[in-house]
Amino acid sequence: MPSVTRRGYAGPADLRAMQSLAARIWSKASSLHVGDLAWQRFQHAGREAEWPTVLWEADGEVVAWGWTSLPGELTLLVDPAHPELASEVLAWFEDTASAAELTVTVLDAEEHVIAALELGGYALRQSPVFQSYMSRLLVDLPEPVVPAGFTLRPVGPDDLDRRVAVHRTVWHPSRVTEPSYRAVMAAWPYRAELDWVVEAPDGRFAAQCLIWLDERNAVGELEPVGTLPEFRRTGLARAVCLAALHAAHHAGAREAVVYPVINHPKSAAALPLYRDLGFRPYARTLTFTRTRRRIPPFPGSASPEGAHQRT
Repeated sequence: MPSVTRRGYAGPADLRAMQSLAARIWSKASSLHVGDLAWQRFQHAGREAEWPTVLWEADGEVVAWGWTSLPGELTLLVDPAHPELASEVLAWFEDTASAAELTVTVLDAEEHVIAALELGGYALRQSPVFQSYMSRLLVDLPEPVVPAGFTLRPVGPDDLDRRVAVHRTVWHPSRVTEPSYRAVMAAWPYRAELDWVVEAPDGRFAAQCLIWLDERNAVGELEPVGTLPEFRRTGLARAVCLAALHAAHHAGAREAVVYPVINHPKSAAALPLYRDLGFRPYARTLTFTRTRRRIPPFPGSASPEGAHQRT
């Protein structure tokens, strides 16, 4: 049995190491795609102090990691071959977080993590709001169609300002900025040819869909997708998603996944859209909480937007 060591996150190279675990164990029973980590780590600038992160390694390979969003939310990924590390990540989280209530969201298929949560005294939160994990094989894709005067295309080198503008309007209020989106575009595995927009007759970007490709598993993730309010219900979201899905298939993807939030007013149109595109659910998130017996004597930062939130 190889010895397991723990160390703190030291920069972008460690994000790649975290992504390597996500790709190595990805399946319909895993909560995180490589694109999730790139998008969540880089969409906002200057927030590293709010995100204590630790990696566990065996023989030079990452086998688990934990990412705290202060004051008290945890994202974690644990290799099913090392289920005992889930309890270690939770113990580190308790020592690191500063909230009275600790919150951990996992996939319902991550049985080894759920077992550790229950052993650690976490209880399932009863809430109608959750994320539905949906997938679609990239076969028999319809061709995208947009109204006259609108143009479908991937982003170009001079599109940063308009690309950020459409995102900030769709997800208002949003902390995505031009510098932070430039960091997203520089991150692995971002590809400009998988970042699609609909350009309106007035030159604005009216809708957008970014797909992240995990080449190892030939699966693309849609994250994020959005349409300006005045252009909704015109078919633009369907068209831009189809265009991006065709591009992902051409780049080698066999399947695509997406995680709409269910029973939330801001995402009411998402589930019908993805069903219409042929996505079908295969799993869902579960949120566990635990009230702490002791709170560390240091202040936490304001709670940031958590993983998978499209803001």
